[in-house]
Amino acid sequence: MNNGDNDMTTTYKYWVNDDGGKAATGRKGTSGDCVVRAITIATGMDYETVYRMVAKEAANFGFKKSARDGIHNQVRDKVLRDLGFVWYPAPKFAGRKARCADLYDKGMVIARQARHIVAVNYGMPHDIFNSSTKMVYGYWARGA
Repeated sequence: MNNGDNDMTTTYKYWVNDDGGKAATGRKGTSGDCVVRAITIATGMDYETVYRMVAKEAANFGFKKSARDGIHNQVRDKVLRDLGFVWYPAPKFAGRKARCADLYDKGMVIARQARHIVAVNYGMPHDIFNSSTKMVYGYWARGA
């Protein structure tokens, strides 16, 4: 589906190509920063602030002070709780697994997928690749 554009907010049929503001910080290349991107997109906070917050929390847990090589689950969960997010299991369907589109009535949430998290706005994933077909295990939403 990607037509090769470098525009980081181009809307496609099943996803929105959105780096969460990473490119604007001067950071380049690929990295395991999906936690930072998803939080940035879902909250409207700037990328650098979220990156530093996640990296600091990783260091507090005794891990590498970085947010670019993936984040341990307990670090991710603590940061999301501190930001007011609450965990919910994915909707259940007979004969199939939940996908991002199934979160169409949830507003802006952060969905957990296999080895990935993604910001999802009314069922539309905002990511740097099309993660719309990946199974959703559950999601975090603000407030409860």
